[in-house]
Amino acid sequence: MVIVQINCRRPDMPKAEWEARYTPERATPFLSVPGLRWKIWLDGSDERRAGGIYLFSDRAATEGYANGPIVARMKANPDIGELDIRVFDVRQNMSEITLAPLLPLPLAAE
Repeated sequence: MVIVQINCRRPDMPKAEWEARYTPERATPFLSVPGLRWKIWLDGSDERRAGGIYLFSDRAATEGYANGPIVARMKANPDIGELDIRVFDVRQNMSEITLAPLLPLPLAAE
């Protein structure tokens, strides 16, 4: 399994306007990302930071996502600054000891 961590600086706008962007329609496309097990949405309102932690079933799925249309839109979006994309292999044995939600999970699209 592979983790992708994406962080960015969000636009300078009122918190209510930023929050209004988080709709079910924004989350739904992630249900069809190949190999995606889950996504955790992050928001650091004090620092205007946002991002996500993604668990993928394998490196090929991870690279497909990182080079795919969702990330391409983030890269092209002038409202997103300091975009940082990092890929990590999961240390399965250690993560299981600390109760990470990794064991047989369906894909997000299932």
